[in-house]
Amino acid sequence: MFSILLAMACIILIGVLWRLYLGAKVADIIRSHLAKSVYEIFLPALVLHVLWQAELSLNTVRIPVVAALSVLLCLLATFLIYGNGLLIKKMLGPNAVGKKMGALMLAAAFGNFSYLGIPVLTQVFGSWSQFVAVHFDMLASTPLLFTVGILVAGHYGKAESAGASPFELLKVPALWAAALGLIASANHLFMPDWLEKILSLLGSAVVPLMLLSVGMALRWRAGWFVRIPLIFPVIAIQLMLMPLIAWTASVGVRMPENLIAPVVIEGAMPSMVLGLVICDRFKLDTALYAEIVTLSTALSLLSLPFWMAWLHVA
Repeated sequence: MFSILLAMACIILIGVLWRLYLGAKVADIIRSHLAKSVYEIFLPALVLHVLWQAELSLNTVRIPVVAALSVLLCLLATFLIYGNGLLIKKMLGPNAVGKKMGALMLAAAFGNFSYLGIPVLTQVFGSWSQFVAVHFDMLASTPLLFTVGILVAGHYGKAESAGASPFELLKVPALWAAALGLIASANHLFMPDWLEKILSLLGSAVVPLMLLSVGMALRWRAGWFVRIPLIFPVIAIQLMLMPLIAWTASVGVRMPENLIAPVVIEGAMPSMVLGLVICDRFKLDTALYAEIVTLSTALSLLSLPFWMAWLHVA
């Protein structure tokens, strides 16, 4: 288990070092194109491949229900902690409290469920567990991100961008792939060998490219120590509260025992990289959000082994 996490951490570190070598501006351009290729080609191929082959069952409902409860309850917890703005004003001053609040809420509730979740589950549990990450993200977290998350970002930021609405959900390629995969699985359609090979080959590129992209997205600012009291509750919500909610909800919906550990580990992912794009678009505090992504990703190398040990994952 630790050797797997170490190998993944090394790929993320390569991304970090590559960013330092290229410089921030060039690295951001390359990462943007890299992320776009994963977002529009490789991830949809993986989602279609996984869901087409997955057998529809109650788990197709259980996993998204657990994911939705995890995301929404973490949004609520963040609002209860930061909603009055007092902690933000005390730590960072009275300026742009709303922009900081929006970034904190997105960072606490929406994890890196695909970009890091798929690689982690694949390496720890095997390729069979990829459907857990796909169900968790594509059938719950991503729809909530592009509906509730967009509304939160618009409320605390500026929703002046053309097309910045919950209908952005219809532009997510992986969700269309998920719909096609579910339809094909429900109708027991045969997947041709040539298509299976293409989807498998494209999907196999997701894990290393995602890890590399995560590394290239990590940023840090000077004076971080002063902001620790502000961002610590967010990281605690994302890395500790969410997996605890996921475990409780899994027990509540009678999740099969072999799926509880993958679902909880999926819920233990650090803050999502895609949130940087949303923060930029709605004029939220992108630098604060990037700092949370960086710190939560680093600390997840400690929290993930904790959850795996607690769940008795070998």
